[in-house]
Amino acid sequence: MILLRRYGTLLALALIVLVFTIASPNAFGSMSNLVNITQQMALLAIVAIGATLVMVLGEFDLSVSAVVSWAGIAAAALFAAGIAVPVVMIVVLVSAVAMGSVSGFLVARYKVPSFIATLAFGTVIGGLTFWVSNGATMFSGIPAGFRDLGRGTLAGVPVPTLWLIGVAVVFWLLLDQTEFGRRLYAIGGNREAARLVGLPVRRDMIVAFALCAALAGLAGLLLTARLGSAHPTGGGGYLLQAYAAVFLGMTAFREGEPSIPGTLVGAAIIAVVSNGLTILGVPSFLQDLLTGAIILAAVLVRNFGRDSD
Repeated sequence: MILLRRYGTLLALALIVLVFTIASPNAFGSMSNLVNITQQMALLAIVAIGATLVMVLGEFDLSVSAVVSWAGIAAAALFAAGIAVPVVMIVVLVSAVAMGSVSGFLVARYKVPSFIATLAFGTVIGGLTFWVSNGATMFSGIPAGFRDLGRGTLAGVPVPTLWLIGVAVVFWLLLDQTEFGRRLYAIGGNREAARLVGLPVRRDMIVAFALCAALAGLAGLLLTARLGSAHPTGGGGYLLQAYAAVFLGMTAFREGEPSIPGTLVGAAIIAVVSNGLTILGVPSFLQDLLTGAIILAAVLVRNFGRDSD
């Protein structure tokens, strides 16, 4: 039972992979499909890593999907105006950081519940996105070089997968190996105690929200690059899945604490389930039902080990 308690989520992932491999060994079990799964999970995992930072504080950022959509539309609009790729990426990421900073400021300075603050501000961002795009898909003027950031390969590895690896390493080091990361965990553990010992609670909270939005903005850029277009609701599917990945990750490695490795395992479970069900030809309306059931089963496997100690 100790094994289940400590590694139940990883065992659940291994079991899911085994079931799909047996069900479709030639398609699911191939190396090319494994690479495809990493590419499929890349954008979700990047958004989820940002959400992990906010979850460490015990907060939520419900505006991440709106920021993903905004980043894509803003990039497409700038490309249509003839702006160069590096400038577009910088402008979009800076705008995402500004949006996250506003949310963080509302939560940290005025103590607005993060659920309400980010939901409201996400609605504002969504309205701005529709205004810029006129509610239509934007695809003109997107350079081929930019598209390679979302659909190209390097040494046989999809570029989005390389983005994910880079982001995961950087933010794992940030959370686990730096004073800033230790402060975030301290603030999430007891905010008042952190304030009393002199930690910069407000500043760190604002920075965490800003970094969360920056990663959502990066995901929006990569999504636009992959599709070669941007839609004002393009990021709508990332919110629930990103937090599902974080919550699944909280059942792995650490006792109820968000962590980057745990979030990656959670994102992998979601990606593997989606990929496997698609390969098996399961209708899309059943995929949501089965995905939710499998995620719940993965959590129950972990909790069964914990309760049986």
